[in-house]
Amino acid sequence: MSFFKGKGNPFLVAGPCSAETREQVLEIAGALQQQPVHLFRAGVWKPRTRPGSFEGVGEEALQWLQEVKQQYDLPVTTEVASPQHVELALKYGVDILWIGARTTVNPFQVQRIADALKGVDIPVMVKNPVNPDADLWQGAIERVAAVGIKDIAAIHRGFSTYNAASVYRNQPNWPIPIELKRRMPDLPIICDPSHITGNRNLVADIAQKAMNMGFEGLMIETHNDPDKAWSDAAQQVTPDALAKMLQQLIVRDNSDIGLSEGMELEYLRQIMDGVDAEIIDLIARRMELSEKIGRLKKDSNLTAYQPERWSDIVNTRGERAEQLGLSREFIVELYEKIHHHSISKQLEILQGLTKQVKS
Repeated sequence: MSFFKGKGNPFLVAGPCSAETREQVLEIAGALQQQPVHLFRAGVWKPRTRPGSFEGVGEEALQWLQEVKQQYDLPVTTEVASPQHVELALKYGVDILWIGARTTVNPFQVQRIADALKGVDIPVMVKNPVNPDADLWQGAIERVAAVGIKDIAAIHRGFSTYNAASVYRNQPNWPIPIELKRRMPDLPIICDPSHITGNRNLVADIAQKAMNMGFEGLMIETHNDPDKAWSDAAQQVTPDALAKMLQQLIVRDNSDIGLSEGMELEYLRQIMDGVDAEIIDLIARRMELSEKIGRLKKDSNLTAYQPERWSDIVNTRGERAEQLGLSREFIVELYEKIHHHSISKQLEILQGLTKQVKS
């Protein structure tokens, strides 16, 4: 029987982004013991983007997780990013391991971790890679399965984006976990709305979408004093906020998923919502580039509208549309609106230069 199935709906993982102090870990665990939490999470080693940030307490924090198990009868999990992490986590009796997004993206490192797990009977969760690649995600899961790990779950934590204007820290890109589920229908998928949103005010909305799509579980970062957290403060919720969120959460019956027309409709709508969000993010990114081009035109004393460039856009985008079975006229009409807005932005930049010269 899978650790991730049959314990509740949804399977709930909660706890702080990072184990900071013994008192903090035990206080949060005590608060979560009163809630339907199936697994206590805490980062012991933290892969950070830049050096100098808090990178976790390390081995000492594993002792605090031991205390959580003993005092509150809560199974515990932490992220491992190397064979050494695996060895230490097993030494201190960690119940479940997870492989993080920054590790999943590297097949060499995933294989090293998998090799360290050979012959070990322990459930493992695999987060999606930071880049939107279903094959890479599936490959990491297969590497873990190949060494004999039978109880595996996937964690959907969203995908990196270059768009600074995005409302999310990591794009949900729903079609990718849906595609993974199509390929591996028995694989439990746990959604991590904390990392997708990067904003505690948006966590509930993403959690509900995950339930609407039939995901088996949620991983929600929970902290006793989120604003003072040593890592990812903005995305963590308090235990009380988690309780309210769970009370309002509508859990769908996914026992006949794939057979219910209503659920299929919900899947398709969620995919469409994800695609629409990506379209808007890409248009925003295009406008950022357009403004940069406008500044270059200003510095080079060029006009905002350049007929040859617009002609090239019409031809290339129209041809691309036809190759994909779309109407050339529809795409050209769409680009006329995008181009018009782009030129308007550039004109604003050039007019700003004119005003500066006159003054």
